[in-house]
Amino acid sequence: MIRIAIIGAGSMAGEHAKHYGRIEGVEVVAVCDRDYPKAQAFAERHGIADVYQDLDAMLARDDIHAVSNVTPDGVHKATSLAAIAAGKHILCEKPLATNAEDAHEMAAAAQAAKVINMVNLSYRDAPAIQHARALITGGAIGTVRHVDASYRQSWLVSNAWGRWDEDSQWLWRLSEAHGSKGVLGDVGVHIVDFASFPVGDITRVNCELTCFDKAPDNRIGDYVLDANDTALMRVRFANGAMGTIQATRWATGHHNSLTLSVHGDKGAIRLDLDASKDDVQVCLNDDVHPARWSTVKAPPTPSIYQRFIESIRTGENDQPDFARGAAIQTVLDACFVSSQEDRSLAIAS
Repeated sequence: MIRIAIIGAGSMAGEHAKHYGRIEGVEVVAVCDRDYPKAQAFAERHGIADVYQDLDAMLARDDIHAVSNVTPDGVHKATSLAAIAAGKHILCEKPLATNAEDAHEMAAAAQAAKVINMVNLSYRDAPAIQHARALITGGAIGTVRHVDASYRQSWLVSNAWGRWDEDSQWLWRLSEAHGSKGVLGDVGVHIVDFASFPVGDITRVNCELTCFDKAPDNRIGDYVLDANDTALMRVRFANGAMGTIQATRWATGHHNSLTLSVHGDKGAIRLDLDASKDDVQVCLNDDVHPARWSTVKAPPTPSIYQRFIESIRTGENDQPDFARGAAIQTVLDACFVSSQEDRSLAIAS
């Protein structure tokens, strides 16, 4: 039996608890949160035996093999390092850290401690992106030349998820003083991984970040609305391919949409997770000249939770690991500098 503890008792922590509950031979035995009544309610809701307010006390238990870290972004580093020091395998929510220096420190600590370490880049769970990677790395589209990737949200123009101008869960994401790094910091980690996972590392980036006017004096109550809400990136990949990557809160007509097109010298693939998480559109072989597209069904893929547990069982660390999380954070840090200084930046390997 693999015994898991969860750090954090918010809504996403509930997703972790549900997924672990579906895996045979896994038991969530404890939860820790600074808000003890919240942790108690969480434990009751998910059938978890033990509740903690003191993280060190929970991590001291020898019968706990691994943790899911579902804390706010700003405390990922401290809580993850504590878990690693206690010898626990760890699955951490994205982003791994709020800056590349911290992320690389976390990756180095996990490697030195020889614990299984993974970061929850949840869109890797879509069979379509896994099959797209298999096609591209297998040479189906030849040498990649051009990439387009987008993450489109519309909650600044749609009330489908609630009123952004009245609800703190949205307002804080628009305010740097409340810890937000804008749309780039929030979902940029996803779309950068989505673009580079099947194609290869990003080696250069030129980024422009914009914060559009949203309210009188761009302020609502205690929230100064100064965090970026649109990000546009021009990137180069390790193989020389060029690409564009975008993320925005202003995509009217798209609640939460990820799309990717990858064009090679022998074919192309495209996917739209709104349309299907299982389908990959392809233009290959005899279809290249008439520009004819067909759809292939991607085979099932295990979830991040299943891969984390399997890694613990086998001792072989699956992807995405902390090193991958740190690499993506390096790209995001370069995006902020590029936008501030209005120049292109090389990405350190």
